[in-house]
Amino acid sequence: MSRNYQLEMEKILQNLPDQKKRLLLHSCCAPCSSYVLEYLRQYFAITVFYFNPNISEESEYRTRVIEQKRLIAEMNASGERENEILIMEGDYEPNQFFHRIKGLEGEKEGGARCTPCFELRLFETARIAAEGGYDFFTTTLSISPLKNAVLLNEIASRASDLYQVSHLPSDFKKKNGYKRSVELSKEHELYRQDYCGCIFSKMQREEQLPREETIEENT
Repeated sequence: MSRNYQLEMEKILQNLPDQKKRLLLHSCCAPCSSYVLEYLRQYFAITVFYFNPNISEESEYRTRVIEQKRLIAEMNASGERENEILIMEGDYEPNQFFHRIKGLEGEKEGGARCTPCFELRLFETARIAAEGGYDFFTTTLSISPLKNAVLLNEIASRASDLYQVSHLPSDFKKKNGYKRSVELSKEHELYRQDYCGCIFSKMQREEQLPREETIEENT
């Protein structure tokens, strides 16, 4: 029987003390973080950890960082001062990503290449969470319908064991989480990329576009 990570998270949230615990939230981008921040800020004092060396092109990386910071600033402006969301930007070193996925460059998006990419980002998040004395860590990645929530939670669990810091299980796409993230992205007029981030996912997306345009023309 498959695990229900959303239900597991809800049970943890129900048993949290009144005084807010500290959560280090790995974010892949502003749109994906929008719903997660709206949902979890009522339970945690959140620091967003923006660590995505998989975004191969620096201009794309900078665009996404700016949007992440803008979203947080707007959410802070509309919320209570004592519930301020913080942000921490990790090192941007794409060579870390290329080193980890060496030999898997030809894999399709969503395939074997994604596992070491997830490991790179989640293990670093867990390390930073442990060093910073955070009570929990988790990632926004599970909100995407294209991401394997089981794999993400398994990797995070291993990182949790290694660094001895609690992982908050998640499948944020559940309960219309992804739908809400789309709504919030429109409200905040966020830049929404159409590929994951690495140069390989971008190339795959560019190959798909002509086929999609042809299908639209013939329908």
